[in-house]
Amino acid sequence: MPTTNPPTRAADRLEGVVLVLILLTVGGAAGAASFTHVHDWTMDNSPAHTPGWFGWANAVISELVPIAALLTIRRRRRIGAPIGYPVVLLIAAASLSLAAQLAVAKPSPSGWLLAAVPALAFMALVKLVLNPVKTQAGTTDTPAAADPIRVQVTEPVTVESEPPAISPAPEPVDIPTHMIPTARFAVVQHEQTTGQPITVNELSHRLDVDPAVARELLTVIRDGQ
Repeated sequence: MPTTNPPTRAADRLEGVVLVLILLTVGGAAGAASFTHVHDWTMDNSPAHTPGWFGWANAVISELVPIAALLTIRRRRRIGAPIGYPVVLLIAAASLSLAAQLAVAKPSPSGWLLAAVPALAFMALVKLVLNPVKTQAGTTDTPAAADPIRVQVTEPVTVESEPPAISPAPEPVDIPTHMIPTARFAVVQHEQTTGQPITVNELSHRLDVDPAVARELLTVIRDGQ
């Protein structure tokens, strides 16, 4: 696991505070100069009897819109949103501020440069503070990947079962008709005595006949009921 050095964090915090103080100082000085230039430029190009607050309104707009645009650009980059519109606002407001600085300067390269220094310095510091350098994140120890578990899958084996043997149908047995009443009496008597239907073996034992004959007698009696 990476460890963070407390002195390093304290130094970073101190540097951040110093940067903010420098930004506030430069911003105050640049604001005083830029606001004055934009105000004077606005009033010089406005109709007579225009109130003074109108010039200060243009100064506030031209100086604060770039800061708001930079903040919006940074936030949209963080969430992956498009930044086209904030960039257009930033360029337009910065161009307006620079135009005001150049308009009130002496018509010479040195005059234009000196007049534009406050606005350019303020915009550069805002860009520097709002877009800090990304530090390389510490590496973390990743656990070794476990060996994959290999499972052998076997295909199911289908065993063909042999068809069941078909027993031959019993051959028809001739039964004497005179035994049907006797067999019926034996069946009724057995059911009345035991409460259960008589079986083939019991009927065969009572009538002293072959089980095949007893089965046919039971079939005839039950079909006739």
